[in-house]
Amino acid sequence: MRDANFTARCGESWCFYGDNRSGIDEFLRFLAGEITTPPLGASFAPPEPPRIISFAAQQAIYEEELAKDDSDFLDHPDPGTLAADFLPEDKLDNPLIDRFAFREALGRGFRQLSSGQNRKLLLLEALLSGSRFLVVDSPFDGLDAKSCQELDAALATVAAADRLLFLLVRNSQDIRRWADYLAIFRGGELISHAKTPNALARLPEMSAAPALFADPLEQAAARPGEELIGLKNGFAAYEDKPLFTGLNLTVKTGDHTLITGPNGCGKSTLMQIITGDHPKCYANDLTIFGHRRGSGESIWQLKKEMGIVSTELHRAYRAPGSALQVVVSGLYDSIGLYSKPSDQDLRRARRWLARIGLADKAAQPFRRLHYGEQRLVLIARSLIKSPKLLALDEPTQGLDQAERAALLDFLTRLAEQDGGSTILYVSHREDEYRPFFRQRIRLEEYRAT
Repeated sequence: MRDANFTARCGESWCFYGDNRSGIDEFLRFLAGEITTPPLGASFAPPEPPRIISFAAQQAIYEEELAKDDSDFLDHPDPGTLAADFLPEDKLDNPLIDRFAFREALGRGFRQLSSGQNRKLLLLEALLSGSRFLVVDSPFDGLDAKSCQELDAALATVAAADRLLFLLVRNSQDIRRWADYLAIFRGGELISHAKTPNALARLPEMSAAPALFADPLEQAAARPGEELIGLKNGFAAYEDKPLFTGLNLTVKTGDHTLITGPNGCGKSTLMQIITGDHPKCYANDLTIFGHRRGSGESIWQLKKEMGIVSTELHRAYRAPGSALQVVVSGLYDSIGLYSKPSDQDLRRARRWLARIGLADKAAQPFRRLHYGEQRLVLIARSLIKSPKLLALDEPTQGLDQAERAALLDFLTRLAEQDGGSTILYVSHREDEYRPFFRQRIRLEEYRAT
């Protein structure tokens, strides 16, 4: 059944479910006051302006923190605004902080937190500041299983209080059974809303994604048996706190590798060491494509052979440009486009936009795409040059259920292709552990003591 509007009151919790083409992103923009017309069937009068916890909100604060970064004038990295400073000073002993398992993170700067920790911090800030209407977008993306359980319990506590809670999710496994109501978006409109048990009983099948990544990838230049990564007794630390130590890792052509472990164990740090985006790449005994790091090799020479997707890259991609320009920038390993691309390069980038279902948004500014579309564009950027090494750190963050499956199916085909890119993949989600991975690094086993 379709209703012209719905009513939600303090003391209720609502879960809104839909894919990235369903209208759910337009609903979020409506709640944020960015547009005045809601999707069909989603007319709603908020009881008060909402506090919105989303990737866009996190990015806005991240950019504010970058603008205030004084590291160049100090003799040490500037951590920026500490997490504790986001919270009311008289609430720093509140048990909700411990319920969110956030006590240890209070002394770290916002930019030093993971995306999942940023989301926890903004939610804590809203709750401890007394916000009565909370909207949380994709709350479980980027969190390990334990953190998901902790956040789920904390959100259920919020739902039981005298507040109005909206959760927006794009994967069916993220639907919360404890929510009072479940509302479904599909085809650009809100098609139904009902008490959650009733809505779950008639949950419609998610609409199929466009034919994403349909074409095969061109062959990479790697030779069979070529060693791409050699790390001996690898280590990393955050400030004075060791993250991992004693890690030996060898990746040869076709050794598709899965890296797992809880939040905070150093997975992203390991990826940054390998890709040359962390200073510890020079302190480690690390060889990339036959070049020992620190032996005079050019990082740009190495990055020509890499395609990279990560939350850090997504955060850092603040240069102006269209979706087409972002994809083609992958051929130049740049954030932004600073030289005129050839017609051949532009045609190649347009083919990739078609592969990800965004051909009609080639001229649209990258920053105006919704988060899931931005992530697809960055994935295309990583693939355009058919790299020897495809370094993917939580690449499906922001993707809906069908898009996630389409990407993993494509990577499965890529892994089966002789001479294709070798995949290095970080994930928290067990549904992403595909059989094509030949080795798995459980980083918690290398936790320093």
